[in-house]
Amino acid sequence: MAATHSTMLPLGSVAPDFSLLDTISDQWFDLQQLRGEKATLIMFICNHCPYVIHVKPQLIAIARHYQSSGVATIAISANDIVTYPEDGPAQMKQLMAEWSNPFAAYLYDESQAVAHAYQAACTPDFYLFDADLRCVYRGRLDASTPKNQIPLSGQDLRAALDDLLSGQQPSFEQWPSVGCNIKWKQS
Repeated sequence: MAATHSTMLPLGSVAPDFSLLDTISDQWFDLQQLRGEKATLIMFICNHCPYVIHVKPQLIAIARHYQSSGVATIAISANDIVTYPEDGPAQMKQLMAEWSNPFAAYLYDESQAVAHAYQAACTPDFYLFDADLRCVYRGRLDASTPKNQIPLSGQDLRAALDDLLSGQQPSFEQWPSVGCNIKWKQS
């Protein structure tokens, strides 16, 4: 399990638009259809990554907690399913059923164009956008990883969400996420 750090999309960047298949509903959605009234949290995750599995309780808790505050949580998987078939759309749908569908959507980025547009590098990789879809936070959930014994809390992402929802600018001190690299297709 090699650790890859996120590339930290510049703050203030406008969320790149997309139209992707939602594996939960088997429908296509674009960003405008899924965005939240007050904020949009986009997470690049996948089914098999030990880092994603480690943070699962906080991913679900954060999505459920902030939904009532006008935050839409969108998960996207961009892994190459030829080399990682466990990350395919059918398996994504099954995983969301096991997790009781906590997200607005779990989208499949087959072409990997959306992951490239967001400069996503790892799973999990988090991007928080304000009501105008401008990036106010990107980076880690918290300092916990599968091997470091730091308790899982979601404190970094939760602080950014709380700041944004209270009308404050999230702290500019932000740390990269760390996880498995996105499994890019071979050219």
